[in-house]
Amino acid sequence: MKVFRKKRVFALLFVFFLVLLFYNSDWLGKWIYPIRYEQDIAISAKNYKVDPFLIAAIIRVETNFNPDKVSRKGAVGLMQLMPDTAEWIVERAGYAEETSRSLHRGDVNIEVGAWYLNSLYNQFDNNQIAVLAAYNAGPGNARKWLENGTWDGTLKHIGQIPFGETRHYVQRVLYYYDKYAKLYAERFSA
Repeated sequence: MKVFRKKRVFALLFVFFLVLLFYNSDWLGKWIYPIRYEQDIAISAKNYKVDPFLIAAIIRVETNFNPDKVSRKGAVGLMQLMPDTAEWIVERAGYAEETSRSLHRGDVNIEVGAWYLNSLYNQFDNNQIAVLAAYNAGPGNARKWLENGTWDGTLKHIGQIPFGETRHYVQRVLYYYDKYAKLYAERFSA
């Protein structure tokens, strides 16, 4: 008798949990796909006219919001900026010299990364897919692929990108972009 009672209690708890999941699926989605550094993302996105959901998606793919992450290649911070790229950005954007030494700070890294995204949008005629490929593989590689016809810059033909890592990166960023845009539409005005 006690076994049946335990099973019924477990079954009721399971059904309650399922009802809760489907009743408030936004809550579950926000729990699975959180955005941290929201204020920094919103400010930097506005400053450089970059979609905040794109910044959040890049951060999710690059570091999962871990500001202390350093890649094997030496990229640092939330948006995984290479030191040479960061130096170039600091010079071009007119940031203070200590900015390069502060890339481990979330707010600084997001600001510099947002400036860089804006620059890539300008370089690649606002083609978001090409911008993401350039962010991962470097603008020189992305430009070469587009100019020599290796890739046409569209998501439809993403399989033409010679670097598997870059193909996968673009797909992952777009996946998280869609999730964030649906779940957090009320928080950001993209």
